Amino acid sequence: MIKSTNIFRKSVLVIGVMLISGLFIFASKLELPSKWIAQFNPNYFPAKIDFAGEAVPLQIADVQERLDRELLVNKHLNASTFLILKRARRAFSVIEPILKKNGIPDDFKYVAVIESGLVNAVSPAGAKGVWQFMPETAKEIGLEVNENVDERYHLEKATEAACAYFLKAKERFGNWTLVAASYNAGGSGIKKQMDLQKVTNYYDLLLNDETSRYIFRTLALKQIMQNPEQYGFPIGEEEKYRIVPTKKITIDTTVNDLASLAKQQGINYKILKIHNPWLRATKLVNPTNKKYQLEIPLEGY
Repeated sequence: MIKSTNIFRKSVLVIGVMLISGLFIFASKLELPSKWIAQFNPNYFPAKIDFAGEAVPLQIADVQERLDRELLVNKHLNASTFLILKRARRAFSVIEPILKKNGIPDDFKYVAVIESGLVNAVSPAGAKGVWQFMPETAKEIGLEVNENVDERYHLEKATEAACAYFLKAKERFGNWTLVAASYNAGGSGIKKQMDLQKVTNYYDLLLNDETSRYIFRTLALKQIMQNPEQYGFPIGEEEKYRIVPTKKITIDTTVNDLASLAKQQGINYKILKIHNPWLRATKLVNPTNKKYQLEIPLEGY
């Protein structure tokens, strides 16, 4: 009995060593290059931060903790955050000058990051595009939305529409932070809570979880994107998605076959749609002879 027990113990020990060795071997095979793994930095929390020049009151305990949460969450979303950093050069090259032209603080480009990750996303509720407009809201602010054309997918026009919203909201609230919050919750929703709670500052408001986190998500991505190496994202210029040079052509008639139009321009249907995602069908119906500008790439296809 004792001899059998010893043999059993030795067998268990051998099997255990084999299993542990196997785990180490397996782990080494799955190890990612260190530059792609966000390392822990004990000094990740900023001493101060602002949104659109408006200071964030980090001396308030819950404000500090809410920012800390979003910094840590986004710091460890390795693939998602790397993709945003890769897309930023291309998307910001369109967004930044439009914000500047309209007198909107540059920090609002990070609102687009939070809304969509800088891609033409589609929400379960039906919001679409980089700026995530609902169809009726888009139509109200002048974007064309139908089965042939959906300008929510047109980054230039959608950014102009977002600026129109921001300027109108600024007249209402007089504060850029509240403007950004209202983009998520709606102006009426924010105003209702301000009146109910008798406060005038976003950081004093008790809001639903999504809107409560919204500004802090924006701040966290701003901090990470401005200081990527500090947060474990050492991305080189060569790794960012390049800006493909294009030319613009004007179309003011119905185009019954966009694939044929693409071939006439020396590209294919796929490339045409990639550069003009607002074209939502295989043709462009244009009974009113409206002038549309199409982007045609000069290289990179």
